[in-house]
Amino acid sequence: MELLRIGAVEPREDFRLLLTLDDGSVIERDVSKLLSGPIFDVVRDDPEVFRQVRVEGGTVAWPNGADLCPDVLIWGGPPPVAEQRPPAFARVA
Repeated sequence: MELLRIGAVEPREDFRLLLTLDDGSVIERDVSKLLSGPIFDVVRDDPEVFRQVRVEGGTVAWPNGADLCPDVLIWGGPPPVAEQRPPAFARVA
């Protein structure tokens, strides 16, 4: 069974990211509490840098090398064994 990964990202206001997963589902996540530690200082402090988010290796990353775990973004932790859809998913036609 293949894990879901992030295929596209769109930055939103208030540290929110619109994520399109590789199965076509779309979720929106507030990442404000995940941007902790020195590597995220510039991402938190400069809205222009936050908007430079991109997909890299199935997750999101910024030009300074900061990235977030895709499982935390998609599932809020490790993927559940029985359930294979992230909470609040929506299919895109």
